[in-house]
Amino acid sequence: MAMAVVLATGCGAGSVPTDSADVLVSIGAGLTGPAGLNATVYAKGLPSVSGLAFDTKGRLWATTADFEDEGRDALYVITAAGAEPQKIMPSLHTPMGLLWYNESLYVTSATGVDVYSGFDGSKFAEHKTLLDVETAIGKPGGIVLGPDGRLQMGISAPCDSCTPTSPYSGAVVSFLPDGSDLKVVAGGIRAPVGLVYYPNSSDLFVTMNQRDDLAAATPGDWLAVVRQDQSWGFPDCYGQGGAVCTGVPRPTATLDPHAAVSGVAIVTGQLGTGIGTSAIVAEWATGKVLRVVLTKNGANYTGTVRPFLTGLVNPVPVLSNAKGASLVGDWTTGTVFSIDNA
Repeated sequence: MAMAVVLATGCGAGSVPTDSADVLVSIGAGLTGPAGLNATVYAKGLPSVSGLAFDTKGRLWATTADFEDEGRDALYVITAAGAEPQKIMPSLHTPMGLLWYNESLYVTSATGVDVYSGFDGSKFAEHKTLLDVETAIGKPGGIVLGPDGRLQMGISAPCDSCTPTSPYSGAVVSFLPDGSDLKVVAGGIRAPVGLVYYPNSSDLFVTMNQRDDLAAATPGDWLAVVRQDQSWGFPDCYGQGGAVCTGVPRPTATLDPHAAVSGVAIVTGQLGTGIGTSAIVAEWATGKVLRVVLTKNGANYTGTVRPFLTGLVNPVPVLSNAKGASLVGDWTTGTVFSIDNA
């Protein structure tokens, strides 16, 4: 998978406790987190869970994605919290992104983007491939609907440190819901994995996997706001400064090195004043879920990294639901946890 590169552990910047919300205690379901939160198991039995999305009926949809693409990944639906996952489609290829839009389900995978509609409770009546993405270009990651009605999606570079030959490699791209008018939003990103918009804005936050071939110089993964026509410097610039980084934007927050940072959601008070306005970010390789406290300064954001959850093995998807809870899927245990106010 694009987010599973090199396994390592470390400490994110700013992870030393500085207030009560940084002190993690038992919050249920085997997890530790800030006092005042409650963790419950939303679903079990989703081996290698990789993506989550709710439909308009409140059903949770989930994809699974093995470390290597063996064509045995699948799409599931969970009709309610605690319900047994129902397998809807087998034999998928590393699906990483899910989005419900206009009663249709968009699925990104190693082969591109597909859309499914007409679900009758057990199967979809219609299927269409919107975009084919060749292996030489890279692997599609998260997908999100923009305020302009366009879909935004990340595509990883096909390598750890090469210079991609396609403009769509290592880029955030956008296209219309019918798959037409494909455009590059921003390039030079090693692996854009998780995408989420700051609520009621056009500010697109993206988690970025960094290069893993730089030994002690390997940077931490990034959380960043991505804007139109940016170039993030891959493979030459990785935050080290100097001429090769001239004009390269700065991330909102630097996370752990080799973290294989993955899913992200943004809360703006739903989890209480102690959590406040924060990005909830999963790190596959470290087993941690971090919160990045967000402060807006004009058109820009600053982020302060704080601990949030431990007790997971390899967290990947993160999603907020309509009731204000945050859902986190643990890739190794196949468990989806719900985190809300106690």
